[in-house]
Amino acid sequence: MKTTTPAVLLVLALTGCAHPKPTPAGAAAAPAPVVGGDRDPHGCIGSAGYQWCQRSGRCERPWELAQAQGLANTAEAIDAWCALPRTPARK
Repeated sequence: MKTTTPAVLLVLALTGCAHPKPTPAGAAAAPAPVVGGDRDPHGCIGSAGYQWCQRSGRCERPWELAQAQGLANTAEAIDAWCALPRTPARK
């Protein structure tokens, strides 16, 4: 019969420490955050880079909006452009 090596004992000791502490009885565990669950009041997902633009009336990614509209890619330029009143639809 082989003797137990120190490496095996070390692995067993470390795996015994890796188990999470049990939740006390009656205590609810905090729910895991939902990916993409950070929508603002307009429904824009901030973690995906979207923010509400009043002028276009939709969620926009600032760097894409800057490129499409020929704006400087700065927060000030985007905020100024989006703060303008929404343009009426052309007929």
